[in-house]
Amino acid sequence: MVIRPVYRLPILAVAMMTLLAALWGGLGRLGFQPAQFYSPPVVFHGPLMISGFLGTLIGLERAVALNRGWPYFGPLLSGSGALCLIAGLPNPSGPILIAAASLVLVMAFGSMLLDHPSLFLSTMGLGAAAWLTGNIFWLLGFPVSQVVYFWAGFLVLTIVGERLELARMGNLDPFGKWTFLASAGLFSAGLLFSLKDFETGLRFSGAGMIFLSAWLLKNDIARRTVRQKGLPRFIAICLLFGHFWLGVSGLSVFFLGSASTGLLYDAALHSLFLGFVFSMIFAHAPIIFPAITGFAVPFRSRFYIHLVLLHLSLILRTGSDWMGWMQGRSFAGILNVFAILLFAANTVSSILGARNRS
Repeated sequence: MVIRPVYRLPILAVAMMTLLAALWGGLGRLGFQPAQFYSPPVVFHGPLMISGFLGTLIGLERAVALNRGWPYFGPLLSGSGALCLIAGLPNPSGPILIAAASLVLVMAFGSMLLDHPSLFLSTMGLGAAAWLTGNIFWLLGFPVSQVVYFWAGFLVLTIVGERLELARMGNLDPFGKWTFLASAGLFSAGLLFSLKDFETGLRFSGAGMIFLSAWLLKNDIARRTVRQKGLPRFIAICLLFGHFWLGVSGLSVFFLGSASTGLLYDAALHSLFLGFVFSMIFAHAPIIFPAITGFAVPFRSRFYIHLVLLHLSLILRTGSDWMGWMQGRSFAGILNVFAILLFAANTVSSILGARNRS
């Protein structure tokens, strides 16, 4: 059953609505809007960004890749769960729907693995399992500050699995394969061990993130494509910046200890979710977006504006976190939001420009 691109647009629209709500909630956490009037996006800023926006987006992309009808229930469920959170509906309606979405994604990867067993699909499937695990613990009443690392595992393993696929096509040597397995294994083992000893498990996972960062910087084909021009160079620069931020996040997690709040916690999460994850979104949007919607996204040199703004503002934010400079952190948070909105505006502008010319 092939789902036409026009029928995917409502799911994508819900994902973008969730992104806007998450950004609004993030500003509320920084003190830039009256939180008492917008409590759901403020309270659920993390779940909305990770499960509502990114979970829906990844689920939709996997459904398109699988080219079957039933995997679309995943993004439909996560999008519906996000809308429940935004509307402030009683728990556990939103978390249940999001957990069901993660189960569908696990099943989708299981189906793909049956057809095409591979290391990169296994890695991405493990990421989906981490998302499901985090959602189950969230339903059981675990605090977001603890389950967020399983959600982080979902994104890290999904993205690293995708990059592993390209590294494999670039003739990855046995040493590269085994160092990948060791790094990903250390990261995953740390997540599991955190259930018994939170602080020690986090340090293992942080070390795994540092090693994965180094592995990506060494083995990703972005090291070669950065010498090209146009879109390949832009993608490569996004990827290399993202790999760097994965290491920064791992360093922050390693030194975080058992703290579940505070500035180092902020640095660890935002260097990962903004620096690593959104760099990947910036890189792959001109490729993935046309596959989902059927609309071409031609590369434009102005794409570098939102890329540079994101990373400069993130340097300011993480630096302010490490130094304890609250004003710098708040100002950087506004710039983070503006960079993401500018990315959306530049993408839409590129689409409209291409359609007008055609």
